[in-house]
Amino acid sequence: MAVSRVQNPQSLVEQGSKLFNPTCSSSYCHGANGANGSAPPLGGRNFTAEHLTRVISEGVPGTPMPAFKNQYLPEQIRQLVAYVMSLPKDGAAPATTTNNAASPEAAAAASRAARRPGPKDQATTTLPMPAMKEVTGERLANAAKEPHNWMTYFGSYDAQRYSALNQINRGNVKQIAPVWAFQTGKIEGGLNATPLVVDGVMYLVGSYNRVFALDAVTGKLFWHYFYKLPSGPIPYGASVRGIAIGYGLVFMGTLDNHMVALDAKTGKEVWNVEIEDYRKCGCNANAAPIVVKDKVVIGVTGGDSAHRGYLNAYDVKTGRQAWRFYTIPGPGEPGFETWEAESWKFGGGATWMTGSYDPELNLIYWGVGNPSSDFYGADREGANLYTDCVVALDADTGKLKWHYQEVPHDVYDFDSAYEVTLIDVERNGQKQKLLAHTNKGGYVWALDRVTGKYINAWPHVDTVNWVKGFEKDGSHIGRLEVPAGKSTLVCPFWGGGRSWNHSAYSPRTGWLYNHGIEWCGLITPIRQEPKEGRVFVAGTIMPQHPPGGQAYGHIDAFDPVSGAKKWTVKMKYPLTSSLLATAGDLIFTADIEGNFLAYDAKTGEQLYSFNTGSGTRGSPITYAVKGRQYIAVPSGLGSILLAGWAGCGLKREIFRAALRSLCLRCPKRRTNAEPAQPDAEEGRAFYIVTAQLRRSVM
Repeated sequence: MAVSRVQNPQSLVEQGSKLFNPTCSSSYCHGANGANGSAPPLGGRNFTAEHLTRVISEGVPGTPMPAFKNQYLPEQIRQLVAYVMSLPKDGAAPATTTNNAASPEAAAAASRAARRPGPKDQATTTLPMPAMKEVTGERLANAAKEPHNWMTYFGSYDAQRYSALNQINRGNVKQIAPVWAFQTGKIEGGLNATPLVVDGVMYLVGSYNRVFALDAVTGKLFWHYFYKLPSGPIPYGASVRGIAIGYGLVFMGTLDNHMVALDAKTGKEVWNVEIEDYRKCGCNANAAPIVVKDKVVIGVTGGDSAHRGYLNAYDVKTGRQAWRFYTIPGPGEPGFETWEAESWKFGGGATWMTGSYDPELNLIYWGVGNPSSDFYGADREGANLYTDCVVALDADTGKLKWHYQEVPHDVYDFDSAYEVTLIDVERNGQKQKLLAHTNKGGYVWALDRVTGKYINAWPHVDTVNWVKGFEKDGSHIGRLEVPAGKSTLVCPFWGGGRSWNHSAYSPRTGWLYNHGIEWCGLITPIRQEPKEGRVFVAGTIMPQHPPGGQAYGHIDAFDPVSGAKKWTVKMKYPLTSSLLATAGDLIFTADIEGNFLAYDAKTGEQLYSFNTGSGTRGSPITYAVKGRQYIAVPSGLGSILLAGWAGCGLKREIFRAALRSLCLRCPKRRTNAEPAQPDAEEGRAFYIVTAQLRRSVM
C-alpha cells in the first residue's frame, strides 16, 4: 500500500520561505518577503495556485523571471506557491501561528529568549584540541613565513592567495586523493566561505553564521557555534564568506549586522556588538573581517539599499568601536560636493568584501561598492565619492590617506568592492609598491599603493562597451550613456566581468591569475524615491548573451601591470570559486559543476580534476600539518550570480549538473569526520573536502 506524506499549510509556508529567501529575496528580484525589489511585489495579490505553479515552473518569457522546473522538485514548487500566497500586502513576514495579541514588551522578551544560545547552538566535543600559539597582530603581519597555516581570509595581508608550500607540485598533483569530508548541516546559501587553519586546527563558517572548529588532519569536530538569528527576512541572503582569528578569538560578522567574538578553544561567545540595526539600514555583515594590530575591521553590505556605507574597526578584546569611516562623505567633509542635494544620505557605497593591509605603510586598503540608486543617476549628479573607489586608510585612526575612483558616477552597478592585491614589482630599475584591483566593469587597475597614483588599466574580459579606454592619467574615454526609461545594452552584466570570487598572484611567475565572464545586461533606469533601508536599485536589468556569441567563462594569466595575457582556458560556465596559487607552480580552483581543478601555473594545462559532488562558491586553501601538505575546498553552490546566468538560458544544464547532485541527492562518502549537529536537513548538507598526496609517493 502506498503511503503519501501530506504537509499542513503552515509547514508548506515555512518550507517555501526557506526556498524563497535565498533565491528570490535579492534586490534584483522580488526582495525580502516579496516586496521592495526590482521585480513586481508579490504580497496581497489575487494569485491562484495554478497560475503561480505555471509561472514558477515555466518562467515568464521576455522578462528576468526564469523557469524553476529543473531546479526544484514539484513538491518544492508547491511549497513556494504556498509561501507566495501567504504574503501580506505590506511586505511584512507571513503571519505565523504565534499569539499576535501579546504586548510589545512581551514580544521583545520572547524574541530575546528565543535568541539565547541553546544546548545545540554551542557545544564542545571530547576531542582534545592541539596546543596553539596565540595569533597576534605581529604574527599575522608575518603570515607568509608560516605557509603551513592559512591565518587570514586571503592567506596573508597582501590578498595574493599564494602559498609557498610546494610538496604538491606540477609533477605529482595527479596523485592527490581525498582524505576527509565534513558536512556543515545547511544547504540554503551554499558554502561561500574560506577556511582558516592555525597550528592544525581548521576554522570554518557556513551559511546562517554556523562556525566549526575541526582537526585539520582528520576533519573531526572540536566545537561548533550556531549564531541565533532573529526571525523574519534577512537582507542579502543566508551566505557567509568568512571569519577572522586573532588573540585567542574567532571574529564573525552576522547576517543581522552584529560583530561577534568567540573563544577560539571552546567556541563560546565572548562579546557581541550591534554594528547598526539591520532593519533600519537594510544592511548586514557577511564578509570576513580582518584583524590589524589590536583592531578587527569589517565592512557591511547595503549598496543596493537606501543606505550610507561605512567601514568599522573594533577593539579585539572588548568589542568597543575604535573608528568608523563613512564611504559617503557628509557635510563639510572632502568629497561631499560630489553629491547632489540630499542624495548623500542614502548614497550606497557598501564595503561588502574584505580588505588588505600593508604593515610597512600602516595602510588598510578597501574596495567600495556602487552608489545608490544603482541605475538612475539623475538625482545624484556628480562623481559620487567614494563609491567605486579603492580607499587607503590609516589603520590606527581610519582616516583617509588617499583614494582612487575607478568609475565616477556609476550607473551600471560596477562595484569596486573586490579584493585589493598588493604586489611589489621591478619597474624602471626600481622596486615599486603597487596594487592590482579588479572591479565588476571588466578592467584591472594597477595603482601605486603608496600614493594612489594611476599606473594602468587593462581589460581582463573581451566584452566591454561601457568605456572605450583611458587617458594616461586614468580619465575615461567614451563613456556609454544609459538614458532613463530606455533599455541599453551594457557589457559586462551587473554580475561583473567576474564575480567576487578572488584572483591569485604568484611571485614565482609574476603573473596575476584572474577569471572572467563574457556576458551583457539590458539596463532600463527608472526613477525611484529612496526609503531608508529599502531596496534602491531604480531600474531593471536583464542578462544577455554577448553580441555575436554565447555567454561563457574563462581563466587567464596576465602581467599585472601591462595586462599582457600569458595563457587562457575557456570554460562553459562562469567560475564561481576563487583561485589559489602555490610554489608548486599550480593554480587550484573549482567550478560550477563541482569539479576541483588544478592547472599548470606556467602553461594553463589542466593537470587534475576531482568531482566534489556539488558546484562550488567558496575558496580553496592549502596548509600543512606535521610536514604533510593538504588542500581544502568548500563544496556547496549558493549564489545570486546564477540568477543572471539563468537569464542566458543555461539554468537547466547548470542545476542538473551542479545542484541536484548534492543538494537533493547528497552522495554518501567514506569519511571519519564527525558530522555537525544534524538538525532537520541531515543528509542534504554541504561539504568541505580535503585532499593530500597519496602516501605511496611521499
